[in-house]
Amino acid sequence: MLERLVEFSLRYKVLVLIIFVVIGFLGFQAVRQLPIDAFPDVTPVQVNVYTEASGLAAEDVEQLLTTPVESALAGLPKVEQIRSVSLFGLSYVSVYFDDSMDIYFARQLVNERLQQVGDRLPAGYGKPEMGPNTSGLGQVFWYTVERADDKLKGATASTAPNDMDLRTLQDWFIRYQLTKAPGVAEIAGVGGFVQ
Repeated sequence: MLERLVEFSLRYKVLVLIIFVVIGFLGFQAVRQLPIDAFPDVTPVQVNVYTEASGLAAEDVEQLLTTPVESALAGLPKVEQIRSVSLFGLSYVSVYFDDSMDIYFARQLVNERLQQVGDRLPAGYGKPEMGPNTSGLGQVFWYTVERADDKLKGATASTAPNDMDLRTLQDWFIRYQLTKAPGVAEIAGVGGFVQ
């Protein structure tokens, strides 16, 4: 087999050179059309759902919020995987769809299910909301708003900012200033007490 290939190549040198040039040209064209990015986005089609519940422990968040949301989203078409994290005061559910699924259709399906499950959750703990249509590489920066107790000179317990003051500062001032920055899709506040 190998002898016949070598013999054919030696007998038809011009044809082998033409085939080599054609394959080289096609390879060069493929490289020119290849989308190259410094950080390619390989994130699957996913929709994130957040439910905030101030004051609930992680176990209670899991039982009261995360599990009902997961079970409601489990029957959607082309769902490959559902992952969740229950934190103090926050439920995070991420639904991964098949790569052939359109992201906007997936978000529409999730939104319809969230409307149904929202009425079945306990009252007073917040409603599930979809996160922005961003990739997993889009989460860039985490920050905290903290008291600087050692820097507050002469502040008493009544004048020092409490957790509700810090959350109000985040929700009504810092958040709006940061959303004006180019490329910022969402500022998600977690923790503290909502006023």
